[in-house]
Amino acid sequence: MIVPNQSNLKVHYAGAEDIRIAEFIHSKADINYHLFTVYPFIRKKQKNDKEYIQRLEKISKHSIMDSGLFTLMFGAEKGKKDAKFLDNWTEKLIEFIQETNYAGTYVDVDCQKILGVDQAWKYRKLLRSRLPNNRQINVFHIEDGKKGLDELIEYTDYIAISVPELRSIKKSEYLYRVFCYIKNKKPDIDVHLLGYTEFKGISKYKDASSCDSVSWKQGSMYGQIVKLNTQKNSVEVFVSNTKRSSNSGKRIDYDAIGNSYESIVREHFNKKLTERSIINYGIDLSNAKEYRKISEYFVGPQD
Repeated sequence: MIVPNQSNLKVHYAGAEDIRIAEFIHSKADINYHLFTVYPFIRKKQKNDKEYIQRLEKISKHSIMDSGLFTLMFGAEKGKKDAKFLDNWTEKLIEFIQETNYAGTYVDVDCQKILGVDQAWKYRKLLRSRLPNNRQINVFHIEDGKKGLDELIEYTDYIAISVPELRSIKKSEYLYRVFCYIKNKKPDIDVHLLGYTEFKGISKYKDASSCDSVSWKQGSMYGQIVKLNTQKNSVEVFVSNTKRSSNSGKRIDYDAIGNSYESIVREHFNKKLTERSIINYGIDLSNAKEYRKISEYFVGPQD
């Protein structure tokens, strides 16, 4: 369990490194589970680390810190990274947790794809020895193989399956098999579905402990808005009726939805905002509310 008396999967809202938005959806949509990446803090793109952690832990029943490796491997800093680089990155990750007194859970330095399985074990054990007061999530990757998966199950009490990885190699159907295999070998282990963004089939993972998704931000990012349809037992996806979205799907009045939350947005942020900011914040809130409703419908309470 990641929280006392847990009985079902808890959906973590990714993107919590933007503490203003995390606080907004917590106060207005009762969002209590968050995931953030340490990347901007290590890269000093964000300051006031201690204040950030204090604010995050105030609004979180459970929080997860990602290592930032996705950005280093596939995002803004993609490119070859050697052991020296990741040695330094791991030290900075440790420093961040120690200096901010972060008490939550963190994802290990899952570098299997760039430095191999043995190096990932080196970082995993180093982190556990240096951060004894934090729970560690250990990520299973294809490179680990069945033998490595068995070793991870024996080693850890909190394991993650990388969903985007399985999707990228067109083996999404393996997710449920791997999940069942893990739970059958160690029933009390906590399982995290890393980057799980699809609500189709999520009810099969009610017995997992956690997952994270940034899909609730697809509205302000790409003009995508979701609605729960209980009659059809499904989630409907709409897209903005303006040119801001090139996605296919039913069109919806994006600006009208965002503006419907104007008074709530202005009251919370209590500062001068552009019309576009008001609309985007409103869309974030609308999607956050709907994602909580969807989560509770398919997998149970998110309180």
